[in-house]
Amino acid sequence: MTKHQTRRALRRVQKGASLLEGIAYLGIAAIVVIGAIALLNTAFSSANSNELNSELSAIQTASRKLFMTTQGNYGATDFTATLIAAKGFPQTLTTDAANGTVADAWGGSVTVAPVAADNTKFTITYTNVPPDVCVNALTSTTTGWLQVVGPGSATAVVPPISPGSAKTACGNAAGSVVWTSS
Repeated sequence: MTKHQTRRALRRVQKGASLLEGIAYLGIAAIVVIGAIALLNTAFSSANSNELNSELSAIQTASRKLFMTTQGNYGATDFTATLIAAKGFPQTLTTDAANGTVADAWGGSVTVAPVAADNTKFTITYTNVPPDVCVNALTSTTTGWLQVVGPGSATAVVPPISPGSAKTACGNAAGSVVWTSS
């Protein structure tokens, strides 16, 4: 066999990647995909928290506007259906005018009702809020709210809310968060 023939034989053998190189490539690709998914989940959580705070502000403003002529007397019954009829809920929430219900991004409900003991205040309740969204939403809750009660604690917290207090109020499972406004 000549030198030229030996080189040709070696070239044929060395074409493509070895099995180990292929496994290494797939391993690196898996790490990149897992990292991208983790970043995507964090981005969605942050976006959901921002959306929730925006929705709360819109509902609070619409509720105050709806009862402006009654000088802050929010009545004695849930006014979610009335707020739906007045187009007081943002389009990011799913409203059902026929049933008078509103659904949030997590499949829970959203209700707006006066505080039973003091009808000059009202509550906005979101159910089924995930803990990560709850913590971010509570730490972003402004001083325009009187108090917030999360699913992890029956004790109300007053804004501004620290991350530690938000974590305690939100607990470790999805649940109801109740904001109180005047």
